[in-house]
Amino acid sequence: MESDSDSRGTNASFIDTLSSFSKLHRAQRWEGTFGDFLANILPANPSALARTSHEYIWDMLRWHGRDAVPDAAETVRARELFKHELFGIDEPLSRVVDYFKAAAAGSDVGRRLLLMLGPPSGGKSTVAILLKRGLEEYSRTDEGALYAIRGSPLRENPLNLIPTSLRAEFRQRYGIAVQGELSPWARDFVEREFEGDFVRVPVERVFLAEASRVGIGTYAPHDPTTADIADLVGSVDLAKVAQIGDEGDPRAWSWSGAVYAASRGVLEMIEILKVKREFLYLLLTLTQEKNVKVSRFPLIHLDETILAHTNLAEFHKFLQEKENEALLDRMVIIKIPYALSYRDESRIYQKLTSGAPALRNVHLDPHVLNLAAVFAILTRLVKPEREGLDVAKKLRIYAGEAVEGMAENEAQRLRTEAPDEAMTGVSPRFVINAISNAITRGNTHSLTSMELLLALKDSIESDARMDAKQKKAWIDHLVTARKEFYNRWVKEDVHRAMFASFEAEAQQLLEKYLDEVEASLDHRQVTDPITGETRAADERFLRSVEEKIKVSDSGKLSFRQEVVRKAMVAFKAGEKFKLASHARMREAIEQYLFEERRDVLRLVTSTARPDEEARQKISVVQQRLVSEYGYDEHSAKEALSYVTTLLAQE
Repeated sequence: MESDSDSRGTNASFIDTLSSFSKLHRAQRWEGTFGDFLANILPANPSALARTSHEYIWDMLRWHGRDAVPDAAETVRARELFKHELFGIDEPLSRVVDYFKAAAAGSDVGRRLLLMLGPPSGGKSTVAILLKRGLEEYSRTDEGALYAIRGSPLRENPLNLIPTSLRAEFRQRYGIAVQGELSPWARDFVEREFEGDFVRVPVERVFLAEASRVGIGTYAPHDPTTADIADLVGSVDLAKVAQIGDEGDPRAWSWSGAVYAASRGVLEMIEILKVKREFLYLLLTLTQEKNVKVSRFPLIHLDETILAHTNLAEFHKFLQEKENEALLDRMVIIKIPYALSYRDESRIYQKLTSGAPALRNVHLDPHVLNLAAVFAILTRLVKPEREGLDVAKKLRIYAGEAVEGMAENEAQRLRTEAPDEAMTGVSPRFVINAISNAITRGNTHSLTSMELLLALKDSIESDARMDAKQKKAWIDHLVTARKEFYNRWVKEDVHRAMFASFEAEAQQLLEKYLDEVEASLDHRQVTDPITGETRAADERFLRSVEEKIKVSDSGKLSFRQEVVRKAMVAFKAGEKFKLASHARMREAIEQYLFEERRDVLRLVTSTARPDEEARQKISVVQQRLVSEYGYDEHSAKEALSYVTTLLAQE
């Protein structure tokens, strides 16, 4: 239990963290006239104050990646904003980053709407949320300072005040081009309040914030039959008309539309393909021409980035209508699929469970999340047609594991063969719901892997959206996950816990294997360290290790050469060649040791009525599973019981 002094120390530490954050993000406010702005603010960094929304977002991404690995590629560093929230979709995120980089460079990409397409709960909304949060934080830094005409509902760039006839001279003096035009509101404001003297127009620093609709707008479609374009571009405010007396006065217009809220920043369009076609044409024109047209006013210049997302069902429906082809040409479509590595998928579950109050204090056995992730990935895979390759091997390749007969770059080749892979299947939300239901029903503070499998099976069987064929396929995936992955993981845990010196024995065995392999490859004799006698390399031992990972007799030579090559690389780097240095050798050595000790393990765990000696051994194994391998008492007992059953069946 934490002492009062420890608690006070923790609180003080967190307060210090908050204080440091506050100092770092405490932005300096500024107000003055346009003349003051030109004299005091602009000279320090003219190009930053003339940035378009795309340039601003690209600079924001680079700012968030400023502390990333210096030698990494620029687009990799620019992905830093997403790395703590999104896992397993680096390639799609790179495409998103590339879009902003190209748009910021002034290419035609900047005149295209960015549409993220993907399955439910795949990360589309999270990408949008992170970009919006990133903009909010960036706008409060010195590098991200934004200035606007004070009071403008569009937060217009003060540089738009410079008359067209003077812009060439301005560009020559400051090296930047003014790209925007004043809105009807701003023109009226300058004339009415300052008699056209734009030098006296008030300017202020603004801070982007979604909550206050400053530079960040969000539009979620409701019933398309009742949706009103005014939600995007505003409408006449009758109350103001009664006060002002002129419907054509900019002050009588309601500037509350989503496109005005997003000016200078980003507009998120949720489920964009559900909106009316007139909405789409307005948005695409805004993206391409940087303006919108509403009644009573000339073209209104708006600089903002439109970030849209939709699901597969709506996209396929959209594709079926021929008249939508022209609209598609004006979009950059990026697929945001589910993760394909169970390790990345497991990180998603870790994030979701750690943030859920109902799950935060529940112990999960060390394989629960990985096992759930394996099942989820299996539902997303396209069955390979290549001989010798099944879905289990494919899953391991995507996780970066070595598979016999497969090249190191096989994952990329497999993705090319199945471009739509991971666009369907189980969503992370489905898995988390199953875990939550299992814990709620069981009213327990512990969840084991077998309990997870039962919970997933129950969720599948009770899901009214699935037909019988799909339910059977998904339940078969649960069986595959258990047999091909969990059985191996849990046996290895119990084996390690059974033999305290496992790691040392395994390393010794690896070194023996290397000695025998080198002798075999060099066709030389091995000297026995005890008797001093020489003998040929122990081929029987080598094959007994290699067969554990199904290295064929015809493939043994290339496998052995690869192991020796990696050992030499480690040696030249001044490192010791360890089990962790070669995933397949680690698996082979572990399986070899497990086979050697199987009888001992079976004897201890399978006794119906264990004597005191056997009971003590079982207790030691359970304690070691708890203290060293991430189990609790409940899951450790289940693991031992399950392994006993497996041994009885072999």
